[in-house]
Amino acid sequence: MTLKDCFFVGTIVSKFSFKGEVLVKLDSDDPEMYEQLESVFIAIGNNLVPFFVQKTSLHKSDLLRIKFEDVASEADAEALLRCKLYLPLSLLPKLTGNQFYYHEVIGFSVEDQRYGTVGKIKNIDENAHQALFVIEDPSQNEILIPVSDEFIVSVDRKTKKIVVNTPEGLIELYKA
Repeated sequence: MTLKDCFFVGTIVSKFSFKGEVLVKLDSDDPEMYEQLESVFIAIGNNLVPFFVQKTSLHKSDLLRIKFEDVASEADAEALLRCKLYLPLSLLPKLTGNQFYYHEVIGFSVEDQRYGTVGKIKNIDENAHQALFVIEDPSQNEILIPVSDEFIVSVDRKTKKIVVNTPEGLIELYKA
């Protein structure tokens, strides 16, 4: 299993008990979907290592308490702190309509209702206050458009195209 075949679940942020339990800060709007985990991949160094789950429970709003098999002590749990958890892409529920996973729209073309063809999505920048489509236009310029339901008109998976309706002048800012 490689990183490109997986999606990010969360990061181990704390030890929970002297029995090796850990708390994972989830990167999810639906933490309940992780309550029945059987296994995960943990990034250790440059490898994804499979870990089997004995039990899980939600802890507060976005934390998942996990007890892994073969992690039996506080020291074992300490060694996993700040490690990232991943699951295979095949476990993601399929989305329809204008909903999408960020990884799935990389390479999609973007068309603005007012401006026309904008370019292809080369990345999604999640480091900003709001996620941004990072689009490369035909002349290799980078154009940033907020990933917002307000702007997204349609997502066509068959033609790999997203139609947006951005505020007047936004795309032109990048063309000057």
